[in-house]
Amino acid sequence: MHVRKVDVAVVGAGTAGLNARREAERQGASTVLIESGPYGTMCARVGCMPSKLLIAAADAAHAVGRADEFGIRVPSGVRVDASAVLGRVRRERDRFVGFVVDDTAALPEAVRIRGHARFAAPGVLQVEGHTRVEAKAVVLAVGSSPVVLPQLEKVRDRVLVNDDVFELDDLPESIAVIGSGIIALELGQALRRLGVRITLFARSQRVGPFTDPEVMAAARELFSRELEIRLSVGFEADDGSGGGVRIRWNDAAGGRGEEEFERVLSATGRRPNLEGLDLARAGIELDDHGMPSLDPRTGRIGDSSVFIAGDATGDRALLHEAADEGRIAGFNAANPGEIRAHHRRVPLSIAFCDPQIGLVGRSHRALDPERIEIGSVDYGDQGRARVMGQLGGLVRIYGDRESGRLLGAEMLGPRVEHTAHLLAWVIQQGLTVDRVLELPFYHPVIEEGIRSALRDLGRRLELTPAPCARDLDCGPGA
Repeated sequence: MHVRKVDVAVVGAGTAGLNARREAERQGASTVLIESGPYGTMCARVGCMPSKLLIAAADAAHAVGRADEFGIRVPSGVRVDASAVLGRVRRERDRFVGFVVDDTAALPEAVRIRGHARFAAPGVLQVEGHTRVEAKAVVLAVGSSPVVLPQLEKVRDRVLVNDDVFELDDLPESIAVIGSGIIALELGQALRRLGVRITLFARSQRVGPFTDPEVMAAARELFSRELEIRLSVGFEADDGSGGGVRIRWNDAAGGRGEEEFERVLSATGRRPNLEGLDLARAGIELDDHGMPSLDPRTGRIGDSSVFIAGDATGDRALLHEAADEGRIAGFNAANPGEIRAHHRRVPLSIAFCDPQIGLVGRSHRALDPERIEIGSVDYGDQGRARVMGQLGGLVRIYGDRESGRLLGAEMLGPRVEHTAHLLAWVIQQGLTVDRVLELPFYHPVIEEGIRSALRDLGRRLELTPAPCARDLDCGPGA
């Protein structure tokens, strides 16, 4: 049995773990990085990058399919070569993964330990049967895994999770998508545009991650134009004909039905990989949901010497957040006598479905309706959206009634991946509505829609617009 004594042991070599180890080392701590699976972050291997590669192909097919709207004739129509699409996804995915793998493998061998780690005692990790690590502090950056509902156990061999989609050699004729969140919408729509028959099944009325009821209603209406979505349903899955899967469903209104699909995609979220760590041996208690008590500003679990970062926190499962959490946990793990509460960036989340989704700052649900006003813009007739033929969407921006400061936004519309960033930046700067309206807006651009929503918010806040906000007006629909 090999024994290693270090200041900080980091479990997990993904985005959070790599940043935690790097920061701890920068603080002068001795470190080890423990990983049981393949190197390469979840984002690069099975998340952000391969999903966006698949979506890019789907968007290209969709653009060709609707070229006739612009007077562009495509006589032969759209033919999707699924094996070629998936081949490109894997080639480009592997390129992104390769950069991360190379960087991780370049670390000194003395820093890297391969194998599954679990606690043997507080501050002591057992890595399978070969290494015992004694650490002053431990950072858990163990990531998450897809959830597969019990109703799918009978047909588990035909169930895909998002990790599996990118390993397919060809696309099935049909897929039942279980869920209606971001993963379900992104992959479901992409697969639909690549020629797969898709139906989404959701147990609630929610479509997407919205908490604002008006934006949620807009999402239900817009996505239902393209996707078959069954909401508020319960379902059972069993063997269908020809090796497929039969989904029997019933909805809240008393409707019933059954459909057969070649495969099922489980897109009902991900669960932190905390099982198998023997956290009780570290003196860590878990709540009814199997999660420890965590301070997101320090990364610390209770008053212990154990820290947690990245998807393992069960919150803000995004690459930039994982990187920040890793740095915070690494800093504090290396400085146990000087635990520091770090400032967190304004929350920013984006989904690359069509229309796109953006969540910025504080959500509608988190705000006191008595203390805010709301400005909105409907992209059903916005100028640049009409030019591009991408009509549809609703953005609602929340402002503080007393100070006029921007607080957050829930966004559904064309190219909100860009406008969401603008709002995140001005919210983090603490700007007021009138101050933002003094900033330049070009014409014709999608950003003018945000200006319309800000003007609406300013009127509701009874602000007097600055001259440049009042006079440089390109008229309705700008």
